[in-house]
Amino acid sequence: MAQPAYFTAPVDAVVARMRALDADLPAGDGVGVFNRVYLAVTEEVGRRLAAGRFPDPRAASALDVRFAERYLAAVDAAAADRRPPACWRPLFQLRRHPGVRPLQFALAGINAHIGHDLALAVVDTCRTLGCRPADLEDEFDRVGELLGSLEERIREELMPGPDLLQIADPLTHLLGSWSLERAREATWTAARALWALRHCADVAEEFTERLDAAVGFAGRMLLTPLAD
Repeated sequence: MAQPAYFTAPVDAVVARMRALDADLPAGDGVGVFNRVYLAVTEEVGRRLAAGRFPDPRAASALDVRFAERYLAAVDAAAADRRPPACWRPLFQLRRHPGVRPLQFALAGINAHIGHDLALAVVDTCRTLGCRPADLEDEFDRVGELLGSLEERIREELMPGPDLLQIADPLTHLLGSWSLERAREATWTAARALWALRHCADVAEEFTERLDAAVGFAGRMLLTPLAD
């Protein structure tokens, strides 16, 4: 069943912003690499939402938009010479480094967005809709499934061919050090913890800052420049 425009329009607006970024960013720009990956995910969410494939389209639309807004806010901060969240800083700092490979840029962006932004987006959505994280679990899982399938695709598209990637290649070890599935599990726990702490503003702020810093540290490791 097709969904009303008020569910799909906000996602369409986010897609339009990402397409504009894609047109503006050079091919080798690390933020551009991630943006193309994330654009593909968001376009697929929009198609599935329009086709009525989410049990709760209102929740799915709200979660997708709140999620994207955090990435776009980081882009805007960097463009205005303001400091983006710590989880995003490695990607913006190393976006033009010649020793960082496209797959590293893509995974570092996914790490920042899943490890930090998604947990906060769940809480944002709960506040917007007046619900609890448990009420969003189905939508969270469906978006996670999309990301999982996309991760497989980008590894296939951006991974160097077997003639170039040997077992001793440092990229092999970097890729083995990070897991989207583990990141999603940790994010769901973080979202539930932040929701439980919503009436303890100082503790919630400290938790968020530490989460941001930890995800940023992981991102910096994923972006370790590698020799050719």
